Amino acid sequence: MIKAEEFDKLNNLRLMLPMDLQFFADEGAGGEKTEEPTAKRLEDARKEGQVSKSQELVTAGMLFALFISLKLFATYISDNLMKAFPESYRSMSVYTVELPNNGYILELFRTALIRILITCLPILLLAFVTAFLVNVMQVKWKPTPKPLQPKLSKISPAKGAKRMFSMDKVFDLIKAIIKIGLIFYIAFSNIMDDVDKIKIMYQLELWPAVIYICNFIINLGFKIAFIYLIIGFADYLYRRWKFNKDMKMTKQEIKDEYKQQEGDPQVKGRIKSKMREASQRRMMQKVPEADVVITNPTHFACAIRYDKEVSKAPVLVAKGADYLAQKIKDTAKENKVPIVENKALARMLYYNVDLDSEIPEELYQMTAEVLAYVYGLKS
Repeated sequence: MIKAEEFDKLNNLRLMLPMDLQFFADEGAGGEKTEEPTAKRLEDARKEGQVSKSQELVTAGMLFALFISLKLFATYISDNLMKAFPESYRSMSVYTVELPNNGYILELFRTALIRILITCLPILLLAFVTAFLVNVMQVKWKPTPKPLQPKLSKISPAKGAKRMFSMDKVFDLIKAIIKIGLIFYIAFSNIMDDVDKIKIMYQLELWPAVIYICNFIINLGFKIAFIYLIIGFADYLYRRWKFNKDMKMTKQEIKDEYKQQEGDPQVKGRIKSKMREASQRRMMQKVPEADVVITNPTHFACAIRYDKEVSKAPVLVAKGADYLAQKIKDTAKENKVPIVENKALARMLYYNVDLDSEIPEELYQMTAEVLAYVYGLKS
């Protein structure tokens, strides 16, 4: 049993340690982020450059492009290198014999640079196209300059520390450790598998040794690229999950967004009410011009006007139910417009004919009888 004094101490302790349950909720106004992001939020995030993209997939694609191009253009690259060596040696011999001027040195560098670019052009083009395609496959094509714009938040120490110890950095650290470990293991395994050939490589002639080294590097490169591809897919799935989680919204954020796009529902309701009142006023102004008002007699009232020079059939100029029907009848009485009771016709006109529209052929007979009766009264 807890004594009264101990119970009072517990109560005092509870009062001394207030607990804010909002502390445990996700960030965001309006509570926990449980709602899926709207199309507008995703579009705004994309404009800011926030997309779910894995750089590891891009690196894997570029590695595959690099080693595929080396495999495809090996003859082309080797021929250019074989041509470059004699030319370089001849230029070096000229340089040692004669003192060249500045123009000669610049020409020498220009020639060497052009040859390097021509040799590397297929590799660079294939790598560029691959990187572009992998990026487009992940985030589609919609460039935005906003990520390049300077922001003070990027240099904020508090936010920087938060990013440093975030879940993303932990994931990146684990990913880097796995990459280094796997690459080291694959490289070590390949070297150990070919250690006997490597030991006797000095006994080979130059060209067979070069071919063996190139094949060894290309095969090792494909294995490393495959590892990057697997890690890239895992990284992409994580980035996509994290992006969707970060983009989620609170119920209050969805309401606020709806108000921004569609306007305040209360304001819209008042606008609709005003428009409805204006429409009713215009409709009531046409009642005195009607030839007859057909009633239910208490629930519906429909005012009809027929002018042969304006329309081929009678036109419904006003209609209403309950309170509005009573107003139509009162206005008709004030302006001496005939009121005829016809329950079936009143209901059909109210539900099937729009305002300022001609009545359908199906109601010609019934309407004609009413109009004939009214014209008979006037005569």
